[in-house]
Amino acid sequence: MKIEPGIAKLVEDLDGGDPELVATAVERLAAHGERALPPLLAGVGADYASRRLEAYGRVLSRIGPPAFDAVLAAARSGELNGWFTVRLLRVFDERCAGRYAALALDPDRSLSDYGFAGLLRLRVDSEAGLRALVERVGRSGHVPGEAGEYVRVMWDSFAPRLRELCRDPAASRPVRHGALGLLVEGGGLDALDDRARMLVERLVRVRLPGNVRNIPDTQLSAWWLAVPGATYEGVFEALGLHDPRPVTIEAGVAAAMCEEIRVPSPKDPDRGISRAFVTPELDGWRLVFGRFAQLVGYDDWDDMIETVERVSAACGRAQLFYVDDAGGADIWFAAEDGLVVRQYAADGGPEEADDEDPDAVTDGVREACGALSVDPDLVGVLDTVVRGHGWLAVTAPDRGHGQFPGLLPV
Repeated sequence: MKIEPGIAKLVEDLDGGDPELVATAVERLAAHGERALPPLLAGVGADYASRRLEAYGRVLSRIGPPAFDAVLAAARSGELNGWFTVRLLRVFDERCAGRYAALALDPDRSLSDYGFAGLLRLRVDSEAGLRALVERVGRSGHVPGEAGEYVRVMWDSFAPRLRELCRDPAASRPVRHGALGLLVEGGGLDALDDRARMLVERLVRVRLPGNVRNIPDTQLSAWWLAVPGATYEGVFEALGLHDPRPVTIEAGVAAAMCEEIRVPSPKDPDRGISRAFVTPELDGWRLVFGRFAQLVGYDDWDDMIETVERVSAACGRAQLFYVDDAGGADIWFAAEDGLVVRQYAADGGPEEADDEDPDAVTDGVREACGALSVDPDLVGVLDTVVRGHGWLAVTAPDRGHGQFPGLLPV
């Protein structure tokens, strides 16, 4: 396309350092509309100066939908790399909400994420955006990060319509599944109606106890508690856990690894709560996983001792294991009836309650756990005797499970 001399000069003016000259160039290029787009996109990648890129973005934003289409076409053809694409697709306003929604459904995930990012930034109540969310989740089975944030931002508007889609007999199965997934993503189980909750609970019961190989491994870093299978129920009161519910191993692990959520209370305006997963019985032991700060505390050494002693008082025996290859931590404690009887720290060597015991375990976490109770890395690899099912509990008495957003695998 032939570039008009006046447009070429204005594009050059965008690169100048005179704010007045740049502002004039922005307005005049925007007035040229689509005719200004080829030289703009040709010149945008000349360097990475943020001030220069901001001026180009101002022109594209004023031109609006045609500029959006041109930027997207340049990204598809490889004329713009990802760095420029993500920055230029941030500049458009509500006039491009439908285009962002269409982009969210693009088969190319690297582009569709830009669509959800745009919808999230605009915070517009877009029917097309809602449909893009439903179709994406129904098609892929998971909620990408910015899509999940978008549905939470628009929750008050989207939730009633998602419930209608779940109940709509004319909607396809993927659409209904996508709507159900988004309801859980945005509002947890409390967002579901009674029938949907019943179906989820039925599915969980069918898939208990699940694949024991899916419990967390100890590579790089991990922490967990081990308690006897016969007395494990004492762990709930000892750790301040509430509302235990049957759960598959996959869902329990995913829930326990999630970040805490902030739920202020009158006594603690900064209170955070999380979830803990108690595994099925594995070779006579149950393992407990969750957020360290929530279940143990922040004063690592003293809190670990206090926690394992408290749990052993409730369950008869307990071990706490903590390993962090990057930080050089390799620590475990074994307690019985409320007292630590043996402990180990990589930097201080083993300390034993009975120095004359010839069978004392003196190895680090990865060797000691199997001798003391059960080795998570060998569960399901060797023949593991599995009894019962897992439990998922919360760390506060007044919140239940429903307020935790996000999908969990079943």
